[in-house]
Amino acid sequence: MSSRRHQTRCVIRDAATLILLKLDGGAPRVLMGRRAAGHAFMPGVFVFPGGRRERADCFTPPGRDLHPAVLDKLQKRMRGKASPGRARGLAMAAVRETCEETGFLAACPRPARWRCGNDAWRAFAERNLAPDLSHLRYFARAITPAGMARRFDARFFIMDARHLAKARAALPLDAPELLGLCWLSIDETRIRPLPRITRRILDLLQEALEREGPGLFAPHRPVPFHYKRGKTWRLEWL
Repeated sequence: MSSRRHQTRCVIRDAATLILLKLDGGAPRVLMGRRAAGHAFMPGVFVFPGGRRERADCFTPPGRDLHPAVLDKLQKRMRGKASPGRARGLAMAAVRETCEETGFLAACPRPARWRCGNDAWRAFAERNLAPDLSHLRYFARAITPAGMARRFDARFFIMDARHLAKARAALPLDAPELLGLCWLSIDETRIRPLPRITRRILDLLQEALEREGPGLFAPHRPVPFHYKRGKTWRLEWL
């Protein structure tokens, strides 16, 4: 199969990442882990928790919803038919993947009518909790360029770690995707092997922290959107 045909057939899948940020004194720190060397996609590099959006993410209700401005911004330039359900599903995917990969829960007390839609949310239900999207902010978006083994339309959310639920689930026992989880200052991330887009997101984060401080979490702030057209990387603001 030619590389051109491979690029044509490579489906772009929606994905979501959650940047957990600690601002409790000293240098700001982010939670990162290393992908196992055996992974077909980006093996051995340090990344934020995250992964592909699943269909169930769009239909499982959160305990607390996204800020309306965040929900609206997620629908801008959405591939296919934009809808609040698809947009909300991205945030739900970020919360679910973070729980599965790190054990940390972006959660609130479980509303009386909330029901655990599937096994993915069992860690929440067992602790009488439900997914809390209210503190998530839309930070950045990037599409994996053509030619990669897998392509993702990734949305990067950010959240102050102090909003995490106090309860912490155990890490998965069967080959966890992220190894050596640790809180790193942005300077400390520079000496780790990082994907190119992760480096760019960290640069944007450092710039935002220096320029905006707590304003980083404003729900209406512009969102940088990186994608490649031909051989040129482009940047738009959503």
